[in-house]
Amino acid sequence: MPEPSPWVARHAPRIRDGGIVLDVAAGSGRHASFFRERGHPVVAVDRGVSRLVDLAELPATRVVQADLEAQAWPFTAERFDGIIVTNYLHRPLLPLLADALSAGGVLIYETFAEGNERYGRPSNPDFLLREGELEEVFAPLLTVLEYEHRYVAEPKPAVRQGICAIRER
Repeated sequence: MPEPSPWVARHAPRIRDGGIVLDVAAGSGRHASFFRERGHPVVAVDRGVSRLVDLAELPATRVVQADLEAQAWPFTAERFDGIIVTNYLHRPLLPLLADALSAGGVLIYETFAEGNERYGRPSNPDFLLREGELEEVFAPLLTVLEYEHRYVAEPKPAVRQGICAIRER
C-alpha cells in the first residue's frame, strides 16, 4: 500500500483517538488503511470500489460505492470525526464535507492547484484550485488550523493546496 500523503500524515493526530474517518474518493484506500492502522473505524467512498475489496473485508471498515458527482451525498444522516480528501475536486461537495463533520471533527483536504498545468495532469482548470480557494470556502464554516498553496517536488513536481480545519465544539 502506498504511503499516505505527508499532508494527511502530518495532520492525522488532530483527529480524536478512535474517531470515525471518512476517506472521500478513496481510490486504492491508502488513507483509509492508514487511519485503520491508527485505530480508527473508517468509511471509504469511491465511484469504483474494485481496489477496495480487500479493505472492505476488514473489521471496523465500510466501503461505499457512490458516484459523488452524479448521485446525492450518501452521508446526510452521518457525522464523522475526520474527513480526508486527496487528489480530488468536485466543488459542489465542499460545503457538504463541512456539514458532515461532528463537533470537534477535522477536515484534511489536499489536491492540485493552479500552476500544476506546468507539471502535467491535471491541467484542466475545472480540476485545479484557485489560490486561496479552500480557505475561502472553509473559513466561514470551520476554524482553519493550517492552509498551504505550494510547489512540491515529491512524489512528482506539482502545485498543491491543502487545508486542515476543525468544526468547533
